[in-house]
Amino acid sequence: MEARVKWLDKLTFTGTSGSGHGVVMDGDRENGYGPSPMEMLLLGVAGCSSIDVVHILQKGRENVQDVETDITAERAETDPKVFTKIHLHFKVRGENLNEAKIERAVHLSAEKYCSASIMLSKAAELTHSWELLD
Repeated sequence: MEARVKWLDKLTFTGTSGSGHGVVMDGDRENGYGPSPMEMLLLGVAGCSSIDVVHILQKGRENVQDVETDITAERAETDPKVFTKIHLHFKVRGENLNEAKIERAVHLSAEKYCSASIMLSKAAELTHSWELLD
């Protein structure tokens, strides 16, 4: 994998992935033009896990219609302000979904498939929960 980050102005940067997709990142929390790099890490881990959950449920022939993942995190108070705790909460909607299959999908993502969460779990306490919504 490859990527490039280019400085634009002040604390604003653009990132371009090897596949050509771009994102704006900004270190200015009040007047920024995009998420901070640390927020991008959270978005990446939630995206990785969410993709896994949807894919596993679809392969299990579940009629999943929506997955929304809320992420909360705590950081160390002193530099380097690494994440110390990360929690992902999956909100799953669909028709006649099997709760055991949702539990299994979340577990498989956390323990086997999501490279991002498995990597971050080496540095921070990573937890997962889920709920089935009507």
